[in-house]
Amino acid sequence: MNLVIDWDVSAQLIEGWSTPNLYGLLFVTGLILGYVVVSKMYKREGVSEDKLDKLVLYVVIATIVGARLGHVLFYGPYWDFTHPNGYIEPGYFSHPLSIFKVWEGGLASHGGAIAILLALILYSKKVSKKPLMWILDRIVAPIAIAACFIRLGNLVNHEIVGDPTNLPWAFSFKQYYNPELKAYDPAPRHPAQLYEALSYITLFFFLMFLYWKKQAWKRPGILFGTFLIGLFGARFFIEFVKLGQAARDSDLVINTGQWLSIPFVIAGIVILVKALRGNSLEE
Repeated sequence: MNLVIDWDVSAQLIEGWSTPNLYGLLFVTGLILGYVVVSKMYKREGVSEDKLDKLVLYVVIATIVGARLGHVLFYGPYWDFTHPNGYIEPGYFSHPLSIFKVWEGGLASHGGAIAILLALILYSKKVSKKPLMWILDRIVAPIAIAACFIRLGNLVNHEIVGDPTNLPWAFSFKQYYNPELKAYDPAPRHPAQLYEALSYITLFFFLMFLYWKKQAWKRPGILFGTFLIGLFGARFFIEFVKLGQAARDSDLVINTGQWLSIPFVIAGIVILVKALRGNSLEE
């Protein structure tokens, strides 16, 4: 007899209301925790509170806009089309108002990463007046904890589910609607969202250890490189047990999420190697 965890948690906070919901609450909680972490770093290094407030504004806007547009462009078909399995896949470009329904879920970490990077380039030039790597090293731990809570939000939303499995910790997502079956599909599956959440919170504590205990901030690039390898490396391997989010994924050897993760991992390796070979700020 296989053990299955029945997952029937509702994202609704008020019965009958789509918003506010638990997904949004978890999303905001992650951002708040990230703010607390970076504020302690800024305070430790004597950076003004005004620059912190502007950093939060830049990152929050970039996270929401970038992650949403990333999901729309990377995973949402542009127009309605017939899926290889026969059902009609709705596209965001044929239902443009759906793009703004962030509370329903649908955020791509790759799109968020690109948007945050662009926002931080602007922030470093216009606000902090410090090298880009300086801010990148200090923002990655807050991003990791925020990413953890976003994935927990996906869990309560019954989205981004894993492949079917008979493992004892399989989740039966009672509210997962399978578009191929055109019905709710409670088949036991990998809790892929939970795998990612656990990976990201582990990465968060490791980055905090490097920053506070090992003073890795003295070698620019160590924290940022470690973050890219850890977050997108975990994402790459977890995708093997996760349903592809793009319709075309069924035809690929590795799916869209994995292809998008590879450049980030390679960049992280290059940055980390250069950081380890370079001189520390005190040398």
